[in-house]
Amino acid sequence: MGRTVWFPGHMARGQKKLSEVITNLDALIELRDARAPQLTASPHSDQLSRMKPVIVVLSRRDLAEEPKTAKWLEHFRGNGLPALAYNLRQDRFDQLKGELSRYKPSHRDLRLGVVGIPNVGKSLFLNGLVGRNASRVGALPGITRGVEWFRGQGLLVVDSPGILGARTGVKVGRALSWLGCNRADVIGSYETSAIALITFLGNNGLWPVVERAWSVPLDDSGPEGTLENLGRRLGCLIGGGAVDSEAASRKFLESFSTGRLGRVTLELPGLPLGEENLP
Repeated sequence: MGRTVWFPGHMARGQKKLSEVITNLDALIELRDARAPQLTASPHSDQLSRMKPVIVVLSRRDLAEEPKTAKWLEHFRGNGLPALAYNLRQDRFDQLKGELSRYKPSHRDLRLGVVGIPNVGKSLFLNGLVGRNASRVGALPGITRGVEWFRGQGLLVVDSPGILGARTGVKVGRALSWLGCNRADVIGSYETSAIALITFLGNNGLWPVVERAWSVPLDDSGPEGTLENLGRRLGCLIGGGAVDSEAASRKFLESFSTGRLGRVTLELPGLPLGEENLP
């Protein structure tokens, strides 16, 4: 079986280092993507919540459907987990800081850990939380290497690299690539991931987000035909007017993961995505 997840050495080293410092932390913030809060959970969520208080922050609130995000927040709070949702590029974290104040010792800064899988917005979140541009921000998963500390606004925060479970299944790994949290070329190909995404959106009544943006309906011949129509719409052509399926797949996945096609939520509480219900 081929690789199902991008798990380079710096992730393993970061995981080890974080486990070494967690006993010295007062609380943890776990970032998840609001479009798929269960799919993008850290593989260590349950373990971490038994060790330290955890606050769930749903990033990319602006890319998810608001009523569904509200259901997720209610779900987490109903299970005893404080939860908030943010547009990390615009929102202030006043409510979160109020929540964090519960865990601050009177004699020193609050010691806080920020965890999450690759590319859920940890570095961008950290920049806003400590009030300065102290961490690298980029589009590639796992850009923050190692464990680093940052001080600001009464907080001492330890950052960690994005960590995926080394045994993530093929279908889950592919679905994470739709959100930019895994690399499509590691788990197969861009075309394979794009066809799976077309299938999923079509099966779950979510294709209208694409059709509204690009005026491309689902093709009766199947996802391969739809991908070809997308390629023509996007101008991904090669000699003789044939569609470059790999280039079309890259553009489609990038547009979906960055929210350019519109707001969409992939899962709801009680209906999480997993190997058993993904294409």
